[in-house]
Amino acid sequence: MSVLSRRLCFGFLLFVHATIAVALSEPQEARYQAWINQLRCLVCQNQTIADSNAPLAADLREQVRSQIEAGRSDDEIRSYVTARYGDFVLYNPPLKSSTGMLWIAPFVLLVLALGFVLRRLLRRSSSS
Repeated sequence: MSVLSRRLCFGFLLFVHATIAVALSEPQEARYQAWINQLRCLVCQNQTIADSNAPLAADLREQVRSQIEAGRSDDEIRSYVTARYGDFVLYNPPLKSSTGMLWIAPFVLLVLALGFVLRRLLRRSSSS
């Protein structure tokens, strides 16, 4: 067998191995679905990786699947994903100094919007 034919055979075997998805058990599938619905697509940013067709989302889904197949706990998966992509990948990031703005910004914007509306209403009523 020539070197080229061995390489082609090896490449074909790798392709077949990569395309065969190992079926998850029912509890593993439930965990997998929960995980892919709580991780943000880093390309789309307003979709979960379950809803995104971006190649990065597909890669992240496969990483989550392989972590579950390997028997990793939820804490281990969370640590793996956040170490690789940061807390932004989580739809519900932990409250800490680096993510504080993600938690506080909506409330600050709400207060500013209410202040703006109240100010406009007070100006309108005083000018009448």
